Amino acid sequence: MDQPRHTRRHTLTRNAAGPGLAEAFVIIAIATILITRLYLRLTGYPQIGGGDLHIAHALYGGALMMLALIIGWATLGFGPRVLCVVLGGIGFGLFLDEVGKFVTKDNDYFYGPAAEIMYILVAVLLVGARIMRDFRPLDARECLASAAAIAADGIARGLAARRRELGLSLLDRAREGEVDPADVKHVEALLLSADSATDRLYSAQRRAITLIPDFFRSPRWVAVVGWMLVVGSFFSAALGALGAALGGYLYEDHDVRIELAGLSVATMILFVSAALTLGMALPAMIARRRNDGVGPLQWLRNAALTFTLLNALVDFATEGFGALLGLSVGLFALAILSYHLDRAARSGVAEAVPATAPEGIAR
Repeated sequence: MDQPRHTRRHTLTRNAAGPGLAEAFVIIAIATILITRLYLRLTGYPQIGGGDLHIAHALYGGALMMLALIIGWATLGFGPRVLCVVLGGIGFGLFLDEVGKFVTKDNDYFYGPAAEIMYILVAVLLVGARIMRDFRPLDARECLASAAAIAADGIARGLAARRRELGLSLLDRAREGEVDPADVKHVEALLLSADSATDRLYSAQRRAITLIPDFFRSPRWVAVVGWMLVVGSFFSAALGALGAALGGYLYEDHDVRIELAGLSVATMILFVSAALTLGMALPAMIARRRNDGVGPLQWLRNAALTFTLLNALVDFATEGFGALLGLSVGLFALAILSYHLDRAARSGVAEAVPATAPEGIAR
């Protein structure tokens, strides 16, 4: 009788899809905040309730987060997990939007530093997701566990071709580590034997991509967006540092007005955001001269995500709805980079699929 194997295991086993889902959660939460404030501004800040009652939308946010938790506990599979991310992201955004009421004695919804509180929470989530993904890659056992989770989903609901390919590529990475080859073969057999299924969400994404004009699909846009991030973040950081050094500066005549804000919490946040963006975008653009693969595109997308969404929270608090214009430009840059990152990632996964996979699965 074989003796059980005793190997050292980590306390936490990371999910290969976890960081991406965490980023989606944050993006949905931020979008919910912006849409909520836009709606309230356009409708004159209506209140739900009557008399002495006021049902704050933070309560709806809490209900949605509770519903996301219950769905996550009660169900298996990638589809319910995505639903949890959507519901939880919307709920968290509704809850976070009213943070000003929770930290002030007079329940001030328009409390200025609320943007900084949101910034800290969002920054912690984004940085945490990045650390999970980039600073220590998944080990062989975690790759095997993620592939097994995909296989379990296939047993219950079938597997879309893209999910099957992802599971097989994770198994390839698991083979390179110290895992039992028999365990890899068992999971591989489940992945290959699972019924085929449709991926409605991915199909909708692909249909949406086909609506993008061919002009915007050109790889040249990556260079344009990347260098715009480098130049924009450089000048933002330089002007922020200059304004802080001068303690604020104002020049104004009949035709020109130049104002550099002094040192404040908001300007410090914008300076840190610009510095982080520059620290990610510039090395990524230099690396693209030697490597046009997934790595540089991931860091460019991280830079765009930082510069766009974190700046939007501060700009929205200081400039009102004028921040929506900058947010729209940033979301355009994110869409361009995400499109090309998805193409590069799918190309890499296709190359990693074993040649023995049945026809119709590998491609």
